[in-house]
Amino acid sequence: METLAISHRPLPPSLRRSSAASILPPSVTLLNNTTRFLTLRCSAQSPTASVDHSVKFKEAAKHGNLIPLYRSIFSDHLTPVMAYRCLVKEDDRDAPSFLFESVEPGLKASNVGRYSVIGAQPTMEIVAKDDMVTVMDHHEGRKTEERVDDPMVVPRRIMEQWKPQRIDELPEAFCGGWVGYFSYDTVRYVEKKKLPFSKAPEDDRNLPDVHLGLYDDVIVFDHVEKKAYVIHWVRMDQYSSVDEAYKDGTDRLETLVSRARGCILVASSPEILTRVKKRKVTNRPLAGTIRRGKTPKEDYMLENQLLHDEKQCAEHIMLVDLGRNDVGKVSKPGSVNVEKLMNIERYSHVMHISSTVTGELLDELSTWDALRAALPVGTVSGAPKDANKRRDWLAHLQAGAGIVADSDPSDEHRECENKAAALARAIDLAESSFVDK
Repeated sequence: METLAISHRPLPPSLRRSSAASILPPSVTLLNNTTRFLTLRCSAQSPTASVDHSVKFKEAAKHGNLIPLYRSIFSDHLTPVMAYRCLVKEDDRDAPSFLFESVEPGLKASNVGRYSVIGAQPTMEIVAKDDMVTVMDHHEGRKTEERVDDPMVVPRRIMEQWKPQRIDELPEAFCGGWVGYFSYDTVRYVEKKKLPFSKAPEDDRNLPDVHLGLYDDVIVFDHVEKKAYVIHWVRMDQYSSVDEAYKDGTDRLETLVSRARGCILVASSPEILTRVKKRKVTNRPLAGTIRRGKTPKEDYMLENQLLHDEKQCAEHIMLVDLGRNDVGKVSKPGSVNVEKLMNIERYSHVMHISSTVTGELLDELSTWDALRAALPVGTVSGAPKDANKRRDWLAHLQAGAGIVADSDPSDEHRECENKAAALARAIDLAESSFVDK
C-alpha cells in the first residue's frame, strides 16, 4: 500500500460518542400497536453470577486483548423489531445501524432462522470512494483520510493488533464486528487495469464504494432459547488495568456509542459470497433460478424444470468452478471440497440451485484475503445503463441474472422481476411498520 496523503482533524460534536444513549436499560418502555405501554424488566444478576463473569473476564484477558461482556435476558415479550425501534429513535435514523434476520434453507421451504442480530452507532467507520479512504474513529473523536490502492488493507491493518477471545456462553451467531457493504464498483480496486475508475460511468447516486461500521455493541436474539444477549466488546489496550477494563466495560454494557451519517441498505440475498469460520472458507453460489409455484404440485414441476434446464445448469456449474478457483486461491492444498452440489433451495418468491464449496484457509492469510479472492463476484451482474439520470429517488432496487451465450432475454428479465418482487414486498412491510408511526 502506498499512502499518498494523510490528514487528521477532530470530529464535529455530532460525530462524537453520545454517552446518554442506552443500549437496553434495566427497564425499557415500549409502545405497542394498541398504544398501551409495555414495560420489560431485566432480572438482576446475583453476586455469584457477577463474580463468575469477573473471573472469566480476567482469565480471557490473559490470552487476548478484545474481550466480550454480555448479559442475557428473557425475550418472550421483546421482538427484534421492537428492540430496534427502541434503540434507533426517530431522530437517530441517519446514524448507522442494522437489523439482521436469518432463514434456514430447506428442500421444501425456507424457515425463520434461529438468530436475529441488532446493532447501532458503531465505534468506528471506514468509508471508501474512488482511491480515498476515510476512517472515523468515534471513540477517539478523530477523522483520518488517506489515499490507498486497496481499501481492504485499512480494516485489516486496524485488526492486526487484535486478539479477540470467544466466550463459550455466547450464541453461535454474529456477536459483533464489521458490518457494511462493498458496492459493485469495488471490483475496480481489484481489476485496476481492466476497470479503471477513470472509465467508470457517471455516478448518479454518489454513494461510497465501501462503507463499514465496527459494532462493539450488539443484541443477539436466540428464538429457540427465547433469550436476548446484550454484548459489549472491551478493548484492553484502552485501560491501565484489567479491573478498570472490567468495571468500565460493565458500565458501558448499557451504552451505545458513536454517531455518523450514511445511506440505508436493504438486502435479501441468501447467497454466501465468502464466509470464514474457524479457518474454514465457504463459498455458496446460487445460480439457476425459477419462480415458486402457486401449489405444491406446480412447485415440484418447476423444480424439475429448473434441474433439467441446460442453460441454467451450465451457468451453475460454471459458477461452482469459479467458486472452487476462488476458494482454492486462499486454501491449503487438497482442502478444497464441493460439499453439496446442485441442491434446490426455496425462498418466498423464487427457488435456486445451490452448491457449497469449502476449503481450509492458509495459516498466513486472513478473512480479508478470502474476501478479496472472491472478487469480482461471479453471480453479480452490472446494473443497466439508464437513458436518463435518476432524480430525487427514494429507493433503488437492484436484481440481476446471469447472462450467457444461450440466454433468452425475456426469461432473464422475468428472473429479475421475480427476485425484485421480494425486495418490493419488504419495502411495503417496512413502510407499514415504521413510516409515520
